[in-house]
Amino acid sequence: MSGHPRARMNEDFTNPVRLSLMAALQQVDEVDFKTLRESLEISDSVLSRQLSALEEKGYVIIRKGFVGKRPRTWAKLSSCGQRSLDEHVQALREITGGF
Repeated sequence: MSGHPRARMNEDFTNPVRLSLMAALQQVDEVDFKTLRESLEISDSVLSRQLSALEEKGYVIIRKGFVGKRPRTWAKLSSCGQRSLDEHVQALREITGGF
């Protein structure tokens, strides 16, 4: 592929919260909402909005259920999300000279 690597960056991951979220999900098979929120140090509403946006694009899979009588939400990367993040990170490496 020719051209500058920035052309291969994923616009959906240029937001620092989204990139942090994708990177966090890459490190686990699945994670609950509370753990993800605490690790990213963001509010419930910010995490909810960003997860929804990434889910709409097909990058994240959201699962809802219950633990006892309490509702819970879990998130994980989709295979599309993993590929897209890998491509974005590779472009960043090339831009910063880390081929």
